[in-house]
Amino acid sequence: MRKVVSAIDRWSSVPIGTVGVSGTRALLGFVGLMFYVSQYADRDYLFGPDAVLPWREFVEQVHGNGSFSLYTWSSSEAWFQLVFHLGLITALMVTLGIGGRAGLALHWVFLWSLYERQPVLLDGGDNLAYLVLPMLLATRCYDRFSLSSGRMERLGRRLPTQVRSLGTPLHNLGVVAIASQMCLVYVVSGLYKVQGQMWQDGTALFYVLRVPEFTFPGVSNLIYHNDFMVVAGTYTTVMFLVYFPLGVLVPALRPWAAAMSIGFHVAIGLCMGLTGFALTMIACDLVFLDRELGRAVSTVSKLAARLGRRAGKEKAAGETAAEVTLAEEPV
Repeated sequence: MRKVVSAIDRWSSVPIGTVGVSGTRALLGFVGLMFYVSQYADRDYLFGPDAVLPWREFVEQVHGNGSFSLYTWSSSEAWFQLVFHLGLITALMVTLGIGGRAGLALHWVFLWSLYERQPVLLDGGDNLAYLVLPMLLATRCYDRFSLSSGRMERLGRRLPTQVRSLGTPLHNLGVVAIASQMCLVYVVSGLYKVQGQMWQDGTALFYVLRVPEFTFPGVSNLIYHNDFMVVAGTYTTVMFLVYFPLGVLVPALRPWAAAMSIGFHVAIGLCMGLTGFALTMIACDLVFLDRELGRAVSTVSKLAARLGRRAGKEKAAGETAAEVTLAEEPV
């Protein structure tokens, strides 16, 4: 009984994964910003009132799906430019850690609206972003990697003690929700693949990499022309996806499972060109690398401080030498 009480007390008083979810927030913000920037030159053709998908047809499509988009509110060019650029600025703010939960919520609304405007550009990462961004609202994802002024923290201190005491349990619940969502994504994807004949006979990777939309010229062909890499890659993918949750449940295996997942999605980004999807998955994998990410940040901070002190000493020594030289020069 004491162990149960101690576990509940620890759950309600000690936040978990703050570094990991902060990295998730920053990287998801960057993925959104990358989408805005990469389509910026063609924004009128892709998302504007006179885009390739006519505005009226787009409105009917959104209403038919029971969804929403800020771009349905008006067909004027000024409204489109305003919403698009506000979304771009909000994505930048989330990446830099400015605006707090309000900025994160706005980023979700703007990003959803943009994705609904042109769904043919999506690569699958949007589905995970839809789910994870609201979960991040419950977490302390602005504790690290943030340029926040601390205003929200000062406002939070003014809240009643009973309200503030809910912050840590909600944060921990949000972290667990993201981790559970990731495990669900991997297991469902793995079990779905197991049912396919091409995944059973080890040839799926050959056919996937030959699909024009998923081909990276000069890289994909090196893999699907090698029988061993095709078979090994196909079976390794299925085994990794199905057994990933078992890896993250064991603390000693958790960082290795997350590292394998990151490597797996880096390969997807390089070989299949699904950069947005790969970065979104990597961002969510960071919740499993909280300690390792915290150590890396600490090491980089110490190294930067050491280099800064060394540069300061060299600058001071240089100034002293210059003063001595000037003093020794004849008048």
